[in-house]
Amino acid sequence: MSTISYLTRIEFGEGQISRLQELLDVLNVKRPLIATDKGLVATGLVAKVTGLLKEKPAIFDGTPANPTEEAVLNAHKAYRDNGCDGIIGLGGGSALDLAKGVRLLTGHEGPLAQYTLVAGGLSRIHGRICPMIAVPTTSGTGSEVGRAAVIITAEGRKLGIISPHMLPSIAICDPELTYGLPPGLTAATGMDAISHCLETYMAPSFNPPADAIAMDGLMRGWRSLRAAVADGKNEAARNDMMMCALEGAMAFQKGLGAVHALTHPLGAIRSLNLHHGTLNAVLMPAVLRFNRQAIGKKWEALEAFFKAPPDKAIEGVNQDIGIPSGLTALGVTDEMMKQVSEEALKDHCHATNPRIATAADYLAIMRAAA
Repeated sequence: MSTISYLTRIEFGEGQISRLQELLDVLNVKRPLIATDKGLVATGLVAKVTGLLKEKPAIFDGTPANPTEEAVLNAHKAYRDNGCDGIIGLGGGSALDLAKGVRLLTGHEGPLAQYTLVAGGLSRIHGRICPMIAVPTTSGTGSEVGRAAVIITAEGRKLGIISPHMLPSIAICDPELTYGLPPGLTAATGMDAISHCLETYMAPSFNPPADAIAMDGLMRGWRSLRAAVADGKNEAARNDMMMCALEGAMAFQKGLGAVHALTHPLGAIRSLNLHHGTLNAVLMPAVLRFNRQAIGKKWEALEAFFKAPPDKAIEGVNQDIGIPSGLTALGVTDEMMKQVSEEALKDHCHATNPRIATAADYLAIMRAAA
């Protein structure tokens, strides 16, 4: 028997951001906090979104590249100090996850570590929290339809806080918000979305709807990623990439795997502050090779889809879109790899890889991706 659940309200399409006030009214939110980052403020997009609202919202723009508990606490203080009654996550996955963290604290006491999945936090999370609208401006994490907020806790671990209650109330997926995204960020976020589709498809639990959604997302991302990187205003490619990100996250309710078990602790290395999608891209070929013996006919299905061995296909697209050559190029040392190999065993994605890895396996994967 399988329990299969999908998901939340999604408004998808060009121009849907214009409905933001309407959707806040649906949720009866009078005074939202917009959680975003300084980069988006500098582009003028935050001002544009603010201009769509009847009343000026509160704004928190201190989201770091990898969201931290400290930043969540600062944003929650802004929420309280401004008398807010709802939250808008506006930005990439970091801003959306930070917004989810703030939302959690509107109905729960800290610290955040007690709500992480690996600490048994699922049973501690309830639905008496404020409404949230998620507005992604990149096509990568799919956090707008995900149950998780991945946050670096006060202890320095990058962990998932996971519950159906963490799903945003409404997701506004407007591809226009990604037009003109720089090539490097398009590449990294795009490979994040593709990695979600691939890892979900390989995950061993029985969920045919998730497999089908993952493969549709993979098809869209694979046919459009190079075009989106080459031309930031390619409307069809941007539409495909946003749907790829959305479908990857819809599907990964089934589970992810070794790529994410590694990228979470790698992303927690504060001295490097590495981009999650870039790490996924770099690690995916080695993880595909590691999983090959465990996924059987799914390897053959992927080989037919890519018209090449899956690991070679991912290496090829990484090279084409300018992904760094390996972990060493990103500044990851062998000593860091040894520590991460132990931390990966504690990650919530470790248990859903089709072939369960040891610390030595994880170290070998990273060294192969170096």
